Amino acid sequence: MKATRAERGRFIISSFVFICFLCALASINEVRYESLLKFGRCALANMNMPSKLNASASNTLLAQSSSSDDEIRILFGILTLPDQYQRRHFLRLIYGTQTPVGAKVDVKFVFCNLTKEDQKVLVALEIMRYDDIIILDCQENMNKGKTYTYFSSLPEMFNDTEGPNPPYHYVMKTDDDAYFRLQSLVDSLKPLPREDLYYGYVIPCPSMDPFVHYMSGMGYLISWDIVEWIRESDIPKNHLEGPEDKIFGYWMRDGHRAKNRFNAKWSMYNFPEPPTRCTHELWPDTIAVHLLKNQEKWIRTLKYFNVTDNLKPSKLYHIP
Repeated sequence: MKATRAERGRFIISSFVFICFLCALASINEVRYESLLKFGRCALANMNMPSKLNASASNTLLAQSSSSDDEIRILFGILTLPDQYQRRHFLRLIYGTQTPVGAKVDVKFVFCNLTKEDQKVLVALEIMRYDDIIILDCQENMNKGKTYTYFSSLPEMFNDTEGPNPPYHYVMKTDDDAYFRLQSLVDSLKPLPREDLYYGYVIPCPSMDPFVHYMSGMGYLISWDIVEWIRESDIPKNHLEGPEDKIFGYWMRDGHRAKNRFNAKWSMYNFPEPPTRCTHELWPDTIAVHLLKNQEKWIRTLKYFNVTDNLKPSKLYHIP
């Protein structure tokens, strides 16, 4: 009887130890299972992360693409002369301080081949510093084909299979005595077609019909498809000499181009003094003012439009 009780005691102790062992083993396995489960979850999350990142990146690219598609691209060509260094520096201030919303406006100064040694140095320095000059392969002239050379040279310069197509929606030709308010220009273009467009100040001055004659040389804008047509068509090539803006109107007429036309009068006009049929008082609804032949007229115009309102206060200067 005593032996049996001893055996039972040993059995109970052995069973208790065995049960404790099983509990310990189960706890270890549970820890391992949880670790494996967490590892599996992490692995699955990592597998899904690239697709989420790719989706996020794709959405970002699509948003950027949509934004860039809506943005108007304008090549703003100012026809001038190589020796007009001070005028170019002044106009860089005028246009460099304008930041139009909803458009990319590239301002370029356009003239024919350099003919003097000082030009080769000074213009080269300008290009190195500003990269805003186009030198055409022509001799300087006003009414003997410079405008044709300007427009017809652009496709070869800017058509690029890796860039946007077209490189610009619109191309402007203007003079260095005209002041354009770029945001007003951009806003006026937003509702207009991006093909077969001819935009400007219609001549003669009293006329408001853009289909009768032509746009003033103060500044007119055309869509890129017309730029390419000028390069390819024989009509402009065979009619180069004469008042450049008037000749341009003949090209559009004879080539049956520019079915979309926009007369920006009286948001574009000549400076009010001396008064003529082409002048207008300075007023808020202005896109461009022409015939700013001296500094006094420029200053009056710039003061009227409060172009320095955004000057930030600083301890470094005091401008009353």
